[in-house]
Amino acid sequence: MFKLTVINLILTFLIIGSTAKAQHENRKALPKNKKPNVVILLADDLGYRDLSSYGSKEVETPVLDQLAASGMKFTNFYAASGVCSPSRAALLTGRFSLRAGVYSWLDPSQKMHLHRDEISIAEILKGAGYKTAHIGKWHLGYDLVAESGPGPNPHDQGFDYWFATANNALPTHLNPNNFVRNGKAMGEMTGYSSQIVANEAINWLDNNVKSSEPFYLNLWFHEPHEKVAAPDEFTQRHKHTSTPAYYGSIENMDMNIGRVLKKLDDMNLSENTIVIFMSDNGSKQGKEGSNGELKAAKGTLWEGGIRVPGIIRWPEKVKAGTIEETPAGLVDILPTITEITGTSIPKDRTIDGTSLTPLFNNKKIARKKPLFWYYNPSRPVCVIREGDWNLIADPVIDIPKDNVFKEEWIGMIKESPLTNFRLFNLKTDLSQKNDVSSQHPKLFEALKKKMIALHKEVVTEARDWRTFSWK
Repeated sequence: MFKLTVINLILTFLIIGSTAKAQHENRKALPKNKKPNVVILLADDLGYRDLSSYGSKEVETPVLDQLAASGMKFTNFYAASGVCSPSRAALLTGRFSLRAGVYSWLDPSQKMHLHRDEISIAEILKGAGYKTAHIGKWHLGYDLVAESGPGPNPHDQGFDYWFATANNALPTHLNPNNFVRNGKAMGEMTGYSSQIVANEAINWLDNNVKSSEPFYLNLWFHEPHEKVAAPDEFTQRHKHTSTPAYYGSIENMDMNIGRVLKKLDDMNLSENTIVIFMSDNGSKQGKEGSNGELKAAKGTLWEGGIRVPGIIRWPEKVKAGTIEETPAGLVDILPTITEITGTSIPKDRTIDGTSLTPLFNNKKIARKKPLFWYYNPSRPVCVIREGDWNLIADPVIDIPKDNVFKEEWIGMIKESPLTNFRLFNLKTDLSQKNDVSSQHPKLFEALKKKMIALHKEVVTEARDWRTFSWK
């Protein structure tokens, strides 16, 4: 396996060394009673095995590996859908994506979007005096500039400052031309997407953040979603593979995350900042090793489509080097952040996620309902996880499985019961090869009952975009 170039090894060690030194020196510099800052790092289409700390034999990610070593690494962490937009909706709202009204990835042809009535993490924290910024991919609405079409932009969901693309970086990660800053189209920008996003984050921290004011920064990268591009120094290492730019883009993202983390160190902010890293769904490269032994890939609700890396670093609050096996996911981030920051969860709606803070003290979380997924192009269409157990089901009605969602399908989604239930023990059968429902009939029936009730509740609440009007 090729090694990182000498230049990047030096840069990486400087970043990691600076982080450790700054964390030690910054403890005395923190203002008293200051609420913790929040940084959410989100990758796009990153598979469960796409980091070296998660078992990749192709990719070297020293910055994210160090982030995991400095905090809590989850081995059973989940995206909220098999595709992008619904997962992001659940992350921001703490609600199962279908309940939040986002059935699939957003296309400009649709009315569907993250409705302004949904309450985001940014809105909650902004109300508590936080400065808020969203930088990177959005994909929860297309109304970034007036002529782009309807749908919310980050400002509508509580972000004071934003620099975003509606969907992917276009035409590729190299020199993208579709970034919009606070409503103004930026035209072609020079560099790679992760570099541009990191530059913007660093500039925002420089110009908008004071040590006495808490902040919330969303840093949502485009990597490694296609169309990928990466510097030659990274792609050359992977030229023996069928997708060198894919792996190179992950390493480029890793290096640029390091630049942002170093900036937090330089500003004496790391010690009082919780940093969370995740992916919005599994990798499209199911057969290339990116999802490891997990079944299938992006676009499905098999483990390969939804299990992703999950890392939380919070110095002195989360013990370094913690390996956490409790199932958790993007839907848990809002309740976790509200508890950490002393803010309130919305009381006028169902919040599906559960605070993960007990895990920081080696305690169990009290999840009141199973983790739940519904995605109509996938078979299985519905999935729950409770403990080690994974129950899956298909729809009775043959709902279309087209890639681009059509709102005319909502009636079928709301009307179709579930069928073809199967049960897996993910602790002993990570590849989901063996249906064990006949071996555990009581458990199987109990989980079926939970799934049927939760599915009915969620699809009933799911917004019906067929009757929606922008007026």
